[in-house]
Amino acid sequence: MDDNSVTIQDLYARVQWFIDTARTKASDGLTWGEFGELLTALIRLAAETLDAVTGMTGAAKRAAVIEAVGMLFDAVADRCVPMLAYPLWLVVRPAARALVIAIAGGILEQVLPLTRAAK
Repeated sequence: MDDNSVTIQDLYARVQWFIDTARTKASDGLTWGEFGELLTALIRLAAETLDAVTGMTGAAKRAAVIEAVGMLFDAVADRCVPMLAYPLWLVVRPAARALVIAIAGGILEQVLPLTRAAK
């Protein structure tokens, strides 16, 4: 492995930095539109990083991106919900998380060709 190679640890470091930044942005609340922008940006970051990782299958890379999306959801999605709706949110949160992860899979399929074409 040369000095320019990218590892899965690089992905986790970049995702953690991104989530820390997202938490800061969400500290005063977040709209679902802003969450969508964060989601798309995270998927693009992860796809670009994982494209450079060697020794991983496509399925493993996809799973790593989906894991990163779950981490983002867990970190900031609660900040998108008004306080009055929070009790209802606690009931629908697991379904919303599953929906966001499913949507992320579709976004990933759209982002991959774009990131590869940009190189």
